[in-house]
Amino acid sequence: MSKKTQSAEGAMVEYVTAMIGGQLFGLPISRVQDVFMPERVTRVPLSSHEIAGVLNLRGRIVTVVDMRARLGLPKAEDGKVPMAVGVDLRGESYGLLIDQIGEVLRLPEAGMEENPVNLDPRMAKLAGGVHRLDGQLMVVLDV
Repeated sequence: MSKKTQSAEGAMVEYVTAMIGGQLFGLPISRVQDVFMPERVTRVPLSSHEIAGVLNLRGRIVTVVDMRARLGLPKAEDGKVPMAVGVDLRGESYGLLIDQIGEVLRLPEAGMEENPVNLDPRMAKLAGGVHRLDGQLMVVLDV
């Protein structure tokens, strides 16, 4: 499912990194379709508070999920426009609202660990594991 390559260290996986509420997250690059600035998001009446709305992205209707709300975080008050990462799941298109997009990291597949027991439960139910980086923990989103 993830883009894997073989190297001397073993299988490598590439992740698109994103910041949400000061926490580093990684999405397997094979699951990422687009990175875009969401414009004209239309609110959907009676939808969950986690659904920011829908938008038209190059002729496709995309459901926009507010990842801050999904993680139980307050709305960002820094005035920056959120970005979105486009993913497909079972033929449906979704845009995940994030605070900031990062770089693509190539990490060894063997370096991924199970969720730590002290990981915030809201993050744990969205996480497929973690990678320990230099002084930081990258939570791998299970799309």
